[in-house]
Parts: sequence; structure tokens; C-alpha cells
Amino acid sequence: MKSHRSTFSKCTGFTLLEVMLVLLIMGLATGAVVLSYNGENGRDILKKQTLRLQVVFNMASDYAVLNQRQLGLRVEDNNNSYYFMYLDETQEWQKLEFDDTFAEHQLPEFFSLELFLTGLPWETDNNLISSDIFDEKLTVSRDGVEIGNEEEKKIKPPQIFIFSSGEITPFSMTLAYEPEFSNELPTYFRVNGQDSIPLTTEGPLDAP
Repeated sequence: MKSHRSTFSKCTGFTLLEVMLVLLIMGLATGAVVLSYNGENGRDILKKQTLRLQVVFNMASDYAVLNQRQLGLRVEDNNNSYYFMYLDETQEWQKLEFDDTFAEHQLPEFFSLELFLTGLPWETDNNLISSDIFDEKLTVSRDGVEIGNEEEKKIKPPQIFIFSSGEITPFSMTLAYEPEFSNELPTYFRVNGQDSIPLTTEGPLDAP
């Protein structure tokens, strides 16, 4: 009986050599993943960022049509990020945050984006909506609102509109990779939207 328990005890444990072998394999696997990620050049990463924007925008348009909601895309070029928004029941713009897919997405370091809406009417000083309660920034008019009132602090509206009809604001957006300390050359991709999805892409380009 004692001999049987001793044999069982020996079979259930791991030797130091086996533990070290497992740790070695895990270390090699982790290193391979890191090397694979770090091995991507700027052009490849920029291409993935461009594809992400294209796919997520198309998904947002499908969501707007299926749910009959008015959506928009807000581009923050000061920190190279963008996020999707929706128009709520009170006609106020809110961030679309129920799904991380549509939440704010920031480009990595050395990557930037620039939005072009040249010549479109909502770039002028005219009202976007023919109503006196909205100003040129698509926020509720300040008339009658006291300074310091929380109601005055309105979220900035989107520059690109995604309508429930399937139509979108025509736009062009350039995504750039401009490394400061690298032998890689600058690379650019362009995303274009004309009236409706799908968006189209151009690139890689040598100049914006």
C-alpha cells in the first residue's frame, strides 16, 4: 500500500526540468508575438488603420438605416482621433458609446488624419438647420442662457453626417504616417465618401 501511494505521488508532480521547459516555451511564444507586432512597418499599420475606418464607418451607416437614427462622425485632428455620434430625442448630439467599435479611436504616435469638406454648405456661416434655435455650430442658441449655466456646455457636432436614409456627407480624409526618427518614408492613404457607402480608399500614396 505504501509503495502504491509513493508511486502515485511521484506521477502527479512536475520535475524542475519540466517546469523550466514550459516557461521556456511560453517565453518563446510571447517573444514571437511581440516580434511579430513590432516587426510591422508604418505602411502596414497605416493600411490597417485606414481599413478600420472604412469598415466601421460602413457599419455605422448600416446601423443608422436599420434603426432609423441620425448618426455622425466627429474628427478631432488635434489629437488624431475620431468617434461616432447620434442625435437623441431632444435633438442633441451624443457620443455613440454603447459599443466599443464606435467609441473614440486614437491613431498611434506618428500617425495623423486630416478631414476635407471643401465647398460644402455646412462649412460656411449659414445655418445647417433652418431653425432659429440652432446656430452655425449646431448647438442650441445662447439667447436666454445665463453664463456659467451647464446647459450652455454642448458637445461639438459631427462634421460628417450619416443619415437614416443611407446618405452621407461627401468627404475626403487623409491618414498619414510621418515618422520623425526612422528610415521609413512618409506614407499616406485617402478615404473618400460620396453621398452613400461604401467608402473607397486610395493608397499607399507618396504625397497627401
